[in-house]
Amino acid sequence: MNESDKGAVLVISSHVVRGTVGNRAAVFALETLGHPVWALPTVILPWHPGHGRATRVTMSPSEFDALIDDLIRAPWRGEIKAIMSGYIGNAEQAASIARLVQALKNENPDLVYLCDPVCGDENGLYVPVAIAEAIRDELLPLASIATPNRFELAWLAGAPLETNGAIMDAALSLGPSQMLVTSAHPMMTGSIGNLYLSGRTALLAEHRQVPNPPNGTGDLVAALFLSRLLDGLPEERALHLATASVFEIVARSAKRGADELTLEQDSSSLSTPMAMVQVRRLVHPGASKRNR
Repeated sequence: MNESDKGAVLVISSHVVRGTVGNRAAVFALETLGHPVWALPTVILPWHPGHGRATRVTMSPSEFDALIDDLIRAPWRGEIKAIMSGYIGNAEQAASIARLVQALKNENPDLVYLCDPVCGDENGLYVPVAIAEAIRDELLPLASIATPNRFELAWLAGAPLETNGAIMDAALSLGPSQMLVTSAHPMMTGSIGNLYLSGRTALLAEHRQVPNPPNGTGDLVAALFLSRLLDGLPEERALHLATASVFEIVARSAKRGADELTLEQDSSSLSTPMAMVQVRRLVHPGASKRNR
């Protein structure tokens, strides 16, 4: 695909002044790969709260809704070929984002909506339950692609996910036709996996685990996977490239002792990753049903 043929991606997530999480990670990655990007912040923070006390500025629901109204009637809205949503600041924002997605899908049925349901990790939910429920009930049903981590998927599906088979069953139960689950169970010791499931494909991409990685990997893999799919790459190739890019950047950031992903130094890893990634085909849980 020519660079000039790439449609714009509207990214809706958090904005940090310092660091590479939320919109700062997704926008950089998408623009590096040639996509025009519209960026709407849901909250503004000086840095990731994991670094310490951080003032949180969230737009009021009415202000956020007014911005959504502007985007729905923007004269350039036809440029948008995909929407990606991540961290949201309050439950009301989910309804506003859903309204935007639906309005643009009504005008362009081919619009791709990626929902990254940012709400938790291995320690449980780190957003209020009302936000997690709003993501589950209002955004996931509209999503073409969802990219939860394993812990978020477990909460959203209401099931423990001790095996990759359980992850696939939970992914199917939630509805989006394409699901990329990060932090899946690896088959190789000392590794970590991204599990991808669609109507015809079940894939596990594994790479060596990097201890204590910087934040932002979920935002980054979602943006990269979306970009590769928008470019028309086959699902397996898109998964391989997105996983390799994130692994390469995490490994290089950790080697430098950085407390954030060093995207500005590793832009070549976004476009042409060289890291080793093992991609395996798994038995799709729907295969036995299809063969009956």
